[in-house]
Amino acid sequence: MSSSWLTSRNRALSSVSTLFLSFLLCISEQSNAQSSPVFACDVTRNPSLAALGFCNTGLKIKARVTDLVGRLTLEEKIGFLGSKAVGVSRLGIPDYNWWSEALHGVSNVGSGTNFSGQIRGATSFPQVILTAASFNVSLFQAIGKVVSTEARAMYNVGLAGLTFWSPNVNIFRDPRWGRGQETPGEDPTLSSKYAVAYVKGLQEADGGDPNRLKVAACCKHYTAYDVDNWTDVHRFTFNAVVNQQDMADTFQPPFKSCVVDGNVASVMCSYNQVNGKPTCADPDLLSGVIRGQWKLNGYIVSDCDSVDVFYTNQHYTKTPGEAVAISILAGLDLNCYHFTDEHALEAVKAGVVNEAAIDNAISNNFATLMRLGFFDGDPKKQLYGGLGPKDVCTAENQELARDAARQGIVLLKNSAGSLPLSPSAIKTLAVIGPNAKADVTMIGNYHGDPCKYTTPLQGLAETVTSTYQPGCSNVACKEPDIGSAAALAASSDAVVLVMGEDQTIEQEDLDRVDLYLPGKQPELVTQVAKAAKGPVVLVIMSGGGFDITFAKNDEKITSIMWVGYPGEAGGLAIADVIFGRHNPSGSLPMTWYPQSYVEKVPMSNMNMRPDKPNGYPGRTYRFYAGETVYAFGDTLSYTTFDHRLIKAPRLVSLSLDKSHPCRSSECQSLDAIGPHCENADEGGSGFEVQLNVKNAGDREGSHTVFLFTTPPAIHGSPIKHLLGFEKVRLGKNEEAVVRFNVDVCKDLSVVDEIGTRKIALGHHLLHVGSLKHSLNITV
Repeated sequence: MSSSWLTSRNRALSSVSTLFLSFLLCISEQSNAQSSPVFACDVTRNPSLAALGFCNTGLKIKARVTDLVGRLTLEEKIGFLGSKAVGVSRLGIPDYNWWSEALHGVSNVGSGTNFSGQIRGATSFPQVILTAASFNVSLFQAIGKVVSTEARAMYNVGLAGLTFWSPNVNIFRDPRWGRGQETPGEDPTLSSKYAVAYVKGLQEADGGDPNRLKVAACCKHYTAYDVDNWTDVHRFTFNAVVNQQDMADTFQPPFKSCVVDGNVASVMCSYNQVNGKPTCADPDLLSGVIRGQWKLNGYIVSDCDSVDVFYTNQHYTKTPGEAVAISILAGLDLNCYHFTDEHALEAVKAGVVNEAAIDNAISNNFATLMRLGFFDGDPKKQLYGGLGPKDVCTAENQELARDAARQGIVLLKNSAGSLPLSPSAIKTLAVIGPNAKADVTMIGNYHGDPCKYTTPLQGLAETVTSTYQPGCSNVACKEPDIGSAAALAASSDAVVLVMGEDQTIEQEDLDRVDLYLPGKQPELVTQVAKAAKGPVVLVIMSGGGFDITFAKNDEKITSIMWVGYPGEAGGLAIADVIFGRHNPSGSLPMTWYPQSYVEKVPMSNMNMRPDKPNGYPGRTYRFYAGETVYAFGDTLSYTTFDHRLIKAPRLVSLSLDKSHPCRSSECQSLDAIGPHCENADEGGSGFEVQLNVKNAGDREGSHTVFLFTTPPAIHGSPIKHLLGFEKVRLGKNEEAVVRFNVDVCKDLSVVDEIGTRKIALGHHLLHVGSLKHSLNITV
């Protein structure tokens, strides 16, 4: 071996070592960069920043914002109009990515969040539609609190932002909507309560200061947005024609509750037009309602490139600059993506928007970041600075995900002797269906990476010996293997069929065209049930409802459960319910219609109320009186609950001023504002309903007490609507008193044809379960 060869070899090794060390250094630098949160006013690195007014935490936010805006050039200001805000190094302000998502757990859908070796996943709760089915407001808020804690932990290691564009509070108006799964359902009261609780869970900082935010939530998509891509109708070009009445009593209430009651930090305007105007360019909807009437303390953001959409797809303006100008002047503060910051300068130069309007927009954005502590220096020295990887995917958080799924699961059918199954009696369990081994399907859309998955098959197999047959290779189920599935069913003590959908059938930009189980799933279900020798449990995994009349009427199918998209612990929760470790208490948050309904109702018809002369049946349980497969609120339990009315008035008399016209003439209704609506808490226009609720069965269980009202038939009033709900947990033979405080002007009012709230005078009918109570409102 020659010395020259050794020298060459040593040089080569030296070069390799140098490259390897450089690689390690690069990885180390990336890791260090990732482990640091993004923030402004880092006075440790740059002490001179302490002299800047906007870095002075002793000043009020308004003064700090004014100071910051005054220091920026026009070009620098424009850099803060887009979701990837461009920092200003001379002022110690870094780039900031506004787009993070937290629909049912921290998500990496938005470009502001990602998972890495430090934090590989976050707790993935059930998709919103299933959580809403729990009708448990405290659960809604508890989930929000966990999500915000995990979000802050990820921010502290540089993996997430502080602004999360969730929740989706649109009304699930049409059963075909692909994004209905993201919403709390079809009812404005439920959607409003969900919105407020989840927003509070995300935002409320420890210590209770309303000017501080744990993270910033965003209620979307404002407004009347519930068509994505149906036949030839697409959200980018859809004009939602909505009358004033439906706008006021169906589409707007969840957003109003977000802002007024939840103090949400942001509202997102949608892609669609409403009555011929893009929502992101409508000053009445943005400046007029959100900021003017509701007093938003925060910023208004567009859905991603909505401004570009109304220029490019809707041809609403002649130039990009005009599109930017009218959106900013309408009240838009931030544009998701780059269109606004790319064309704002040309808009200013063209004279269609001035710098003062840009100042106003970025001031709202900066004020939000200041409430989050972004301009307060090192976050690790602040309230949530101690959070980190140890606070993500904790055992407690994962157990909450399991419990949330359990609470939401809805039992729709249960023949005598079917569920719960006895683990000791079932020696062989057949688990069949395309969703039996579902993992990512269980977490729906807008998800992140979960802590871990437990599939339905895994959950069931933890309790009893289980044998699996897919029956179909996927949910499309074009070529089912009925023979193998039926043979397994025939040889097993019980069968669990896990059917339904996934994101290839319903999701953003994909609406359904019918309400049937996909492909040949119905045939597979029917034939397996026919062959089975024991109980057959049909589990439906989906966001929307189905026409499963065939299964409802099939005596061989002994039980039906809807499990939504149950999150990372879905398999455990399903098994808990099937084997009786948890007594089901979820209730449907949306109507399940027959197929005939969608065959005569265009998805693009936004009208909520029926039009009988034209054969239009109306929408949701509030206005649709036709046949249903399952109704809003439907539920079954392994026990029974009885209701008894303790207290409710028969007559409520409103006191009117002597000059009020309804004192001298007969009125059907009067405005739901004025002196007669004051002091509801002191009994002026309010009253209390008290009910005794008893668990009359032999096992403990939870129960949702619904208080509905049927108002007088004036102003196209609803058939009935939900006033409130309370979740109670009772042991066997235990009873409790449930109280509802009813404000006549707020809760018993209806909306008239021009969108004004009116108190309907005359006979109202309150219902709780089978109980009915008549109430008369007079003046």
